[in-house]
Amino acid sequence: MEGLLWFLIFGGLFYFMMRYGCGAHMVHGHGGHAGHGGNGGEFVDPVCGMTVAADQGYTKTHQGSLYHFCSRNCLDKFEADPAKYLKPAGGDAGDAS
Repeated sequence: MEGLLWFLIFGGLFYFMMRYGCGAHMVHGHGGHAGHGGNGGEFVDPVCGMTVAADQGYTKTHQGSLYHFCSRNCLDKFEADPAKYLKPAGGDAGDAS
């Protein structure tokens, strides 16, 4: 009987952590650790530089990385020429024109 009690306690803690803790983003399908970096689940549009909330705008996976866009227009610009907006570290992030 004691083993069952510990199993229930462990199961309850596991559920709590998956629902409200670090596993919550996986249960809700957001993936990644977007909210754990102190940015509140916000991303920067690589085309125009606008801040985009994780649950708004458009997304595109390019070379294994997920990018967020404020509008369909910015997504279309990115799809037309991704290299223009994905500069090496320390480079200019591109402009909105």
